[in-house]
Amino acid sequence: MAQSHLGEVDAVQEFIGFATNPAPLLVAQYERIAREEMQGLPFYHATMPIVAECVLFEAQWLGCVLTPWMLSVVVLPGPDQLWPVRSSSDRLALQLPCGNLTFMVGELPKAGQLLACSLMSPLDPHLGAEQGRSLVSSTLKMLLSLPVQQGAGGVDLGRRRLFGARRGQPA
Repeated sequence: MAQSHLGEVDAVQEFIGFATNPAPLLVAQYERIAREEMQGLPFYHATMPIVAECVLFEAQWLGCVLTPWMLSVVVLPGPDQLWPVRSSSDRLALQLPCGNLTFMVGELPKAGQLLACSLMSPLDPHLGAEQGRSLVSSTLKMLLSLPVQQGAGGVDLGRRRLFGARRGQPA
């Protein structure tokens, strides 16, 4: 669980990362928010479950969270990490294998600060619960996938190009 510490020398507030996967804590926090704050809103997707999956990536917890009102990517401090406390309005650009994403600093009562990037808000009303669960796993895999880009000239899979050009022909 995240804990706040006040540094004595420079008075910079920091908090400790999560030693174990924070996904169950995120689910519990968003369930409370759903019950107490979001249920009555017109865009609340009542049949959508709250799902969170997190993996360690470069010593931080990278995750995807689905709630009845949004799909977001989240980053939380990993084991043995110390994160400075930031202003809730701060934005940070992070480079992931899939590309660059801009995150906003957010805070959950029991989890502390996290970085969040909204992917879908509100949710598509036609999205089913199983599709939503699958979307969380697929999104997390996509975040960690290298982008595939085709060169400007296209792909030539002809045998001559594949095994080398003849003398006098450009490669």
